[in-house]
Amino acid sequence: MAQSPQRQLKIELPANLSAVYSNAVMVSQTNTEIVLDFIQILPNDPRARVQSRVIMTPTGAKAFLNALRQNLERFEEKHGEIDVPTPPASLADQLFGSVKSEDEGNDD
Repeated sequence: MAQSPQRQLKIELPANLSAVYSNAVMVSQTNTEIVLDFIQILPNDPRARVQSRVIMTPTGAKAFLNALRQNLERFEEKHGEIDVPTPPASLADQLFGSVKSEDEGNDD
């Protein structure tokens, strides 16, 4: 079976394309799609505003994940390891994390 030649795409950026800043992303899925909501969280503002929504097939999302991983590895090779802060504890952990049951307090 003959393999079809790879198609070359010419990427075009529209003149009116606007870039958006996102410092958080919420990922969800349906049976057939992966949904990426890119969010902007600003200091002193209780709102988390969705700036852009990207919907991909699972195959496209996995290809995106691989490309992102590869680019992050290149970035870290050039600039050093990226420190990811420890995520904050859940509200339940914050409220009850220091509470011990009676069984935990007895080491006898």
